[in-house]
Amino acid sequence: MVVAVVGCGAVGSLFAANLATLDDVEVWAYDLAQEHVDAINRDGLRLTGAGEVTGRVRATSDAADLPSCDFGIVATKAMHTDAALAATAHAFANGSVATVQNGIGNEEVLARHVERVIRGTTFPAGKITAPGVVQWDVKGDTTLGPFEDRPAPFEQVERLADACTRGGMPTKAVRDARGPQWRKVIFNAATNPLGALTGLTHGRVCERPDLRRLASQLVDEGKAVATAQGIVLDSDPEELIDYAARPEVAYGHKASMLQDVEARRQTEVDYLNGGIAGFGKKLGVPTPTHETIWALVKGVEASW
Repeated sequence: MVVAVVGCGAVGSLFAANLATLDDVEVWAYDLAQEHVDAINRDGLRLTGAGEVTGRVRATSDAADLPSCDFGIVATKAMHTDAALAATAHAFANGSVATVQNGIGNEEVLARHVERVIRGTTFPAGKITAPGVVQWDVKGDTTLGPFEDRPAPFEQVERLADACTRGGMPTKAVRDARGPQWRKVIFNAATNPLGALTGLTHGRVCERPDLRRLASQLVDEGKAVATAQGIVLDSDPEELIDYAARPEVAYGHKASMLQDVEARRQTEVDYLNGGIAGFGKKLGVPTPTHETIWALVKGVEASW
């Protein structure tokens, strides 16, 4: 099996390094950060923290280097999906491509470039601490399922899920992956921007009753939008928020949006709070809290 990870940031690196420990999987990584690519090719892709792994991954910043692949795993920021797939789609002409990205709408972008798409949701998280080195902060499960408009065959979804699980990233194949995806979208949209706006880790956000109430308001609006689409969440995002706040889970984890704000990078708020608000407008579901949070984060971006 040949797998290419498109976007070898923190999450992409977790998949790439773990899959590369399997004897029956050849792993490629496509990333534009040349220092990161060079370090991976020289020293391997190293994970520290929640798991200690060094995977031998073939990394490149030139999409033309990618061979024909059985699977792609897209882990770029949502705003970079189109450009990344425009460059790499040739490698997946005969394969299936999964997204494990944050936010809403990535599958639709993939479907413009490839024939077989897998809707994915993943909870492991971390951060790059040096070229070729990723601190694995949070372990968690991944769910994969066929994207309804341009589905990958379910047996291919199962095949990729099996490889990820054997490599140390527990993954479940399901027929309808919308419930797990919207649970995470609602969770992320209720917590990531609060960390980004305050500078607090996930656990410290949850310790403040005022911020925790605000998170619940965001959750309630997100649930209403999901319900209006006929989506049944696989579990309650409220429970996930409290679970992640535990010291042994993600109390001290800086959400990816906070990492982006600290680095003065564009955030994914358009695909989280903006995405939920956009669906709300189409469906006639009020989402004033998401609209407010979106405006505040966009204001922070504008200040740079």
